[in-house]
Amino acid sequence: MKTKVKYMWVVVFVVSMSIAGLNGVDATHDYYGPCGKHDIEKEAQKLAPCTYAAKYRRAPVSERCCAIIEKKLNNPDCLCAILKTRTAYDAGVRPEVAVTIPKRCNIAVRPVGHKCGGFPFV
Repeated sequence: MKTKVKYMWVVVFVVSMSIAGLNGVDATHDYYGPCGKHDIEKEAQKLAPCTYAAKYRRAPVSERCCAIIEKKLNNPDCLCAILKTRTAYDAGVRPEVAVTIPKRCNIAVRPVGHKCGGFPFV
């Protein structure tokens, strides 16, 4: 009798785990952040050419930085998330200055007014 109860619990466990798996209970693998499948810290490292310009409002912005920012502006939420990463913080990036880079690069299509951590793009 004890053996039958053990097997019954094993069967119940296996069936419940199968149902849970089919219903997507562990759906965390389907969640991606504002940058999609990209690792946000690695995305922040790609903005290294912009570090100086993101620290100082009057600093010149390099062509390389402008090219990177122009690509990132396709997804302003991703760019905002990158500006809030540990990598950006450790590099001394100031988000209130970083949001001015698109204008300083003379990028025509930019998310003017889009808020990034309380700081609007200009």
